[in-house]
Amino acid sequence: MADLQYRPVQHDHEAFLEDAGKREGFTEVYGKLAKEYALIQELLRARSRANLTQEAVAEVMGTTKSAVSRLETPGKHSPSVKTLRKYAQAVGCQVEIRLIPSSEATKTAEKTRVKCPKTRIQKKD
Repeated sequence: MADLQYRPVQHDHEAFLEDAGKREGFTEVYGKLAKEYALIQELLRARSRANLTQEAVAEVMGTTKSAVSRLETPGKHSPSVKTLRKYAQAVGCQVEIRLIPSSEATKTAEKTRVKCPKTRIQKKD
C-alpha cells in the first residue's frame, strides 16, 4: 500500500484572493463561481480533518486519485449526490443538502460570510 500519510500544502486563501482581486475581471468571474468554491473548500476541510490523502479517500470510495482530484477541483465536473455521499463517508462525514429561500440564504450568507449555504458537508455525531 502506498504511503497514505496526509501532508497538507500550505495555502493562504485570503492572501490569494486579495492578490488575485487586483487582476482585471477576477472578482466578477470568482463571484460567479463562489458557491462552487465554497463546496470545494468544505470537501478539502473534511479531508484535512480526517487526515487523509486523496489516494486514501479514493481507496475507500473505490475510485482513483485522479477522480478525487477532479472532485476537489472547481471546473466543469459536477459530481452526483451519490459521489458526494461516497466522498463524505470516506472522510467520516455525511452530506446534507438543504433548499433555502433566496432571501433567507442571502441574509444567512451576509451574517456568516458563508458563500454556499445550500450545500454543506457535516461531521457525523
